[in-house]
Amino acid sequence: MLDISALRVGYGQGDVLTDVSFGLPKGVSGCLLGRNGAGKSTVMRSIMGFLRPSAGEIRFGNESIVGRTPDRVARSGIGYVPEDRAIFPNLSVEENLRVTRPCGPQPMDLAGIYDLFPILAERRRQAAGTLSGGEQQLLSVGRALMGGPSLLLLDEPSEGLAPLVIRSLGDDIRRLRQAGLTILLAEQNIEFARSVSDVVFVLDRGQICFQGTFDELERDPDLKHRHLFVGHVKSKVA
Repeated sequence: MLDISALRVGYGQGDVLTDVSFGLPKGVSGCLLGRNGAGKSTVMRSIMGFLRPSAGEIRFGNESIVGRTPDRVARSGIGYVPEDRAIFPNLSVEENLRVTRPCGPQPMDLAGIYDLFPILAERRRQAAGTLSGGEQQLLSVGRALMGGPSLLLLDEPSEGLAPLVIRSLGDDIRRLRQAGLTILLAEQNIEFARSVSDVVFVLDRGQICFQGTFDELERDPDLKHRHLFVGHVKSKVA
């Protein structure tokens, strides 16, 4: 479904990504794993068209999406939940959901979102800025799903959330995966990533230095310590 090859992306004079290549089949949940500053968000923003690569290819389905604007990428069937969630704090929950125009192949209506995330139904008239961090994350995910994506990008979804909230968010992501949605998330939280992902891509110094299953990654502790600094990262999952 998603194929990235020899991707090079930078800001100004410097390259953040120098040679990134990986593929994500339809119906699979994958994780870009890496420490802070490894370039995970740069990959996400490049897929969505916010950044234009200086080299390489991004293919979604059978088409190249390099050079497309973010709205055209969304219309092709890719949903995006940014790290900062980008909700409209002064609008209600329901107003935030309604601003998304269904444009992808699998649109959801309000009833579907409220069935998936009952807490949003309870908060539908509440200003989005007054929600908890976990509720705001669900709202951002729900808004992306309203667009009808066949691929959902989640940038650091567990960032800043309490352990119990992270566990609940993991349950929600697993339900989406079981429903057949293809998911790519960027994460630093290894335990959370493992709980929601089928495959992992370790990103370091602008390149993919490992791709495979988490079981395979566990069998290479030296790689984990060199590229993820696992010994210095505390799990957020209780």
